[in-house]
Amino acid sequence: MEQNTTCRYKMVMIIDDNEIDRYVGESVIKMHKFAEAVVNVEAAKDALDYLIAHQDQPDLLPQLIFLDINMPEMNGFEFLEEYKHLPDSIKTNCIVMMLTTSLHEEDKQKAETCEYVYRFLNKPLNPEKLNSMPILPGCNE
Repeated sequence: MEQNTTCRYKMVMIIDDNEIDRYVGESVIKMHKFAEAVVNVEAAKDALDYLIAHQDQPDLLPQLIFLDINMPEMNGFEFLEEYKHLPDSIKTNCIVMMLTTSLHEEDKQKAETCEYVYRFLNKPLNPEKLNSMPILPGCNE
Protein backbone atom coordinates (compact mmCIF):
# COMPACT_ATOMS: atom_id res chain seq x y z
CA MET A 1 0.00 0.00 0.00
CA GLU A 2 1.41 3.36 -1.02
CA GLN A 3 1.43 5.97 1.71
CA ASN A 4 0.34 9.55 1.17
CA THR A 5 3.01 12.21 1.29
CA THR A 6 0.49 14.73 2.64
CA CYS A 7 -1.75 14.26 5.63
CA ARG A 8 -5.46 13.73 5.22
CA TYR A 9 -6.37 15.87 8.24
CA LYS A 10 -4.69 18.79 9.91
CA MET A 11 -5.62 17.71 13.43
CA VAL A 12 -7.39 14.81 15.12
CA MET A 13 -8.19 14.21 18.77
CA ILE A 14 -8.17 10.91 20.64
CA ILE A 15 -10.26 10.85 23.83
CA ASP A 16 -9.49 7.69 25.77
CA ASP A 17 -8.61 6.96 29.38
CA ASN A 18 -6.35 4.08 28.33
CA GLU A 19 -2.78 5.27 27.73
CA ILE A 20 -1.91 2.29 25.53
CA ASP A 21 -4.94 2.84 23.28
CA ARG A 22 -4.01 6.53 22.91
CA TYR A 23 -0.42 5.56 22.07
CA VAL A 24 -1.49 2.95 19.50
CA GLY A 25 -3.97 5.36 17.92
CA GLU A 26 -1.44 8.15 17.65
CA SER A 27 1.23 5.80 16.29
CA VAL A 28 -1.05 4.47 13.54
CA ILE A 29 -2.17 7.99 12.64
CA LYS A 30 1.39 9.28 12.37
CA MET A 31 2.78 6.19 10.62
CA HIS A 32 0.16 6.45 7.89
CA LYS A 33 0.34 10.24 7.64
CA PHE A 34 -3.35 10.50 8.46
CA ALA A 35 -3.03 13.78 10.38
CA GLU A 36 -0.44 16.49 10.87
CA ALA A 37 -1.18 16.70 14.60
CA VAL A 38 -2.80 14.48 17.23
CA VAL A 39 -4.24 15.79 20.48
CA ASN A 40 -4.35 13.01 23.05
CA VAL A 41 -6.79 13.57 25.90
CA GLU A 42 -7.26 11.20 28.82
CA ALA A 43 -10.62 12.51 30.08
CA ALA A 44 -13.77 13.60 28.27
CA LYS A 45 -14.09 16.68 30.49
CA ASP A 46 -10.57 17.76 29.49
CA ALA A 47 -11.52 17.33 25.82
CA LEU A 48 -14.55 19.60 26.27
CA ASP A 49 -12.37 22.16 28.03
CA TYR A 50 -9.89 22.02 25.13
CA LEU A 51 -12.63 22.51 22.53
CA ILE A 52 -14.16 25.44 24.41
CA ALA A 53 -10.76 27.08 25.02
CA HIS A 54 -9.95 26.92 21.29
CA GLN A 55 -13.38 27.65 19.84
CA ASP A 56 -12.12 30.89 18.28
CA GLN A 57 -8.95 29.28 16.93
CA PRO A 58 -10.08 26.96 14.13
CA ASP A 59 -6.52 25.82 13.38
CA LEU A 60 -6.31 24.36 16.90
CA LEU A 61 -9.61 22.48 16.70
CA PRO A 62 -9.64 18.83 15.64
CA GLN A 63 -11.43 17.96 12.45
CA LEU A 64 -11.95 14.42 13.68
CA ILE A 65 -12.43 13.03 17.19
CA PHE A 66 -11.95 9.38 18.10
CA LEU A 67 -14.09 8.98 21.23
CA ASP A 68 -14.02 6.03 23.63
CA ILE A 69 -17.28 5.06 25.35
CA ASN A 70 -16.15 3.54 28.64
CA MET A 71 -14.28 6.14 30.66
CA PRO A 72 -14.46 7.13 34.33
CA GLU A 73 -16.10 10.38 35.50
CA MET A 74 -17.59 11.17 32.07
CA ASN A 75 -18.16 8.45 29.47
CA GLY A 76 -18.39 8.94 25.73
CA PHE A 77 -22.17 9.36 25.71
CA GLU A 78 -22.02 11.91 28.51
CA PHE A 79 -19.38 13.75 26.47
CA LEU A 80 -21.79 13.82 23.52
CA GLU A 81 -24.55 15.24 25.75
CA GLU A 82 -22.26 18.17 26.58
CA TYR A 83 -20.87 18.35 23.04
CA LYS A 84 -24.31 19.14 21.62
CA HIS A 85 -24.30 22.41 23.60
CA LEU A 86 -21.00 23.57 22.11
CA PRO A 87 -21.01 26.35 19.50
CA ASP A 88 -21.80 25.34 15.94
CA SER A 89 -18.37 26.63 14.93
CA ILE A 90 -16.95 23.56 16.67
CA LYS A 91 -19.58 20.97 15.75
CA THR A 92 -19.84 21.80 12.04
CA ASN A 93 -16.12 21.33 11.47
CA CYS A 94 -15.61 18.18 13.49
CA ILE A 95 -16.51 14.55 12.89
CA VAL A 96 -16.94 12.26 15.91
CA MET A 97 -16.11 8.57 15.64
CA MET A 98 -16.89 6.23 18.52
CA LEU A 99 -13.79 4.05 18.88
CA THR A 100 -14.36 1.50 21.59
CA THR A 101 -13.94 -2.05 22.82
CA SER A 102 -17.65 -2.21 23.59
CA LEU A 103 -19.42 -5.07 21.89
CA HIS A 104 -22.81 -4.16 23.34
CA GLU A 105 -25.43 -3.78 20.65
CA GLU A 106 -27.13 -1.07 22.76
CA ASP A 107 -23.95 1.05 22.63
CA LYS A 108 -23.72 0.65 18.87
CA GLN A 109 -27.38 1.58 18.36
CA LYS A 110 -27.11 4.56 20.70
CA ALA A 111 -24.02 5.80 18.85
CA GLU A 112 -25.60 5.31 15.44
CA THR A 113 -28.68 7.31 16.42
CA CYS A 114 -26.66 10.23 17.79
CA GLU A 115 -26.60 13.08 15.29
CA TYR A 116 -22.99 13.91 16.18
CA VAL A 117 -21.54 10.42 15.66
CA TYR A 118 -20.45 9.62 12.14
CA ARG A 119 -19.50 5.99 12.74
CA PHE A 120 -19.10 3.33 15.45
CA LEU A 121 -15.72 1.55 15.29
CA ASN A 122 -14.17 -1.18 17.39
CA LYS A 123 -10.61 -0.85 18.65
CA PRO A 124 -7.84 -0.98 17.75
CA LEU A 125 -7.41 1.81 15.26
CA ASN A 126 -5.72 0.44 12.14
CA PRO A 127 -4.92 1.53 8.56
CA GLU A 128 -8.15 0.04 7.16
CA LYS A 129 -10.24 2.07 9.60
CA LEU A 130 -8.27 5.20 8.76
CA ASN A 131 -8.86 4.65 5.04
CA SER A 132 -12.62 4.45 5.67
CA MET A 133 -12.74 7.94 7.21
CA PRO A 134 -14.44 10.74 5.32
CA ILE A 135 -12.50 13.67 3.93
CA LEU A 136 -13.82 17.01 5.05
CA PRO A 137 -14.11 19.89 2.58
CA GLY A 138 -10.86 21.82 2.60
CA CYS A 139 -8.78 18.89 3.84
CA ASN A 140 -5.79 17.54 1.96
CA GLU A 141 -5.61 20.42 -0.47
